[in-house]
Amino acid sequence: MALSVVDLYRDVLPKTNCGDCGFPTCIAFAGMVVSDKHPLDGCPYLTADVVERCNAELGVQYAQGKWTKRDLAEDALKWAMERSTSMNLADLPDRIGGVLVEKDAGPALKLPYFTDYIIIGTDDIERMDGVALTRWEKVFIYNHLAQGGTRTPTGKWRGFEEFPNTVSKVKTMAGQVEAPLVNRFHGRIEELIASATGLGGEDVTGGENSADAAFYFRTLPRVPVMLLFWDEDPVDGFGASAKLLFDETVVDHLDIESIVFLSERLRRMLCDAADENK
Repeated sequence: MALSVVDLYRDVLPKTNCGDCGFPTCIAFAGMVVSDKHPLDGCPYLTADVVERCNAELGVQYAQGKWTKRDLAEDALKWAMERSTSMNLADLPDRIGGVLVEKDAGPALKLPYFTDYIIIGTDDIERMDGVALTRWEKVFIYNHLAQGGTRTPTGKWRGFEEFPNTVSKVKTMAGQVEAPLVNRFHGRIEELIASATGLGGEDVTGGENSADAAFYFRTLPRVPVMLLFWDEDPVDGFGASAKLLFDETVVDHLDIESIVFLSERLRRMLCDAADENK
């Protein structure tokens, strides 16, 4: 028999609201057990027999996903993997770059990813340096495989807002990528230069752009990104600003959500690198 929050509170817990479990009330504790799989033995007043019996019932409903919070990252990963199941590894080097290698589980694609490489097999993706990829990173990479793009970059750069269907995400790009870069590096452009260089960015300051710092990142072989940064100028009253540019072919290789993810990932890497070097 399934145990709802009410069932657990009414029939199992002591209803004393003592707080010894770390939650202010028994009903709050029950909610965490049912929806977040919080350990039932966190209540010190339940006997081992009661915990064992209830855990058996809870285990069944957890497996069925009943009343539990959805794991959005896991759902997205399963969906992205399903999208890419039809991919032929042998076709990938010509389509998105990289080279085929042999692994214990069979052939795999070795693909440059920022300053390292990732190994894409038939059932998983891993970094060569051993650093674990997040599930959202894997979603992004699987989406890249599934997008089906074949075009090589043309060198024609576009702002995010210039691509179709980005209206709903322009604020996200500004708030989650550009604003944090400005907040972290305004008045500290030398830290941005050090971070960008450490991440393999090519300094392209000057030339056709007016930015105080401009870097070209080879995030993936067919997905370059350019960062432009203008530092604050108190004399003329200009504040700092940052902008990411993408090759016009990016939408052949990534959907809009994945472009935003890649941008957030680059921002995080730049800020983390600067914090580590302080």
